[in-house]
Amino acid sequence: MFDFLKSLSRSVHQEEPEPALIKKNIDEGECTSLTVWRKSLVICCNGFTVIDSDGNLVYRVDNYVGSCHELILMDGSGKSIFTMRRRKKLTVADSWHVFEGEVDECSRRKKLSKRPVCYVKKHTMSISSNVLAYVYYGGASSNKRYAYTVEGSYANRSCKVLDESGRVVAEIKRKEAAIGGVSFGVEVFLLIAHPGFDAAFAMALVLLLDQMFS
Repeated sequence: MFDFLKSLSRSVHQEEPEPALIKKNIDEGECTSLTVWRKSLVICCNGFTVIDSDGNLVYRVDNYVGSCHELILMDGSGKSIFTMRRRKKLTVADSWHVFEGEVDECSRRKKLSKRPVCYVKKHTMSISSNVLAYVYYGGASSNKRYAYTVEGSYANRSCKVLDESGRVVAEIKRKEAAIGGVSFGVEVFLLIAHPGFDAAFAMALVLLLDQMFS
């Protein structure tokens, strides 16, 4: 199964031209282009598998339940990078705290868990708005200006993450073409992290969008 995904990744990156935004000032570095597969490599498990343009496994998510209140993004070796926990407080908007590493059960019981690095809140105020979610630094959004916004349509795998100045820092792109009889649909798509933006954090946002809009 993983060999199939590796060949799929090479097909994606070889046949699809790089977006124009990637070809900006070379001094700013290169974009990170990843293939995201909405499927776990673990049998009977929901999750995501993410590989780079060389077919290397870079991120994975393995969830044993469909509806969950905690997600753990791991690197290819299984080390936890981010833990995302849904807020238990009853609110209209779905919201999540994002922690670095893994928040273990012992820390939760003793209420000694580390402070979240950010707070992600689903936007629900206007049906005409193109905004999907807001990202705030720290643990709450009260009286704070957001650090990033996510715009577009996750259902169509067409999203952009923008910083406070409106600069695009990450993108989700749908792959429409069929290669070797394989239709990508919405289960396999591209995640592009622009220079200076953490690709792992971009993937964490993908996981939260999937929870909020799937």
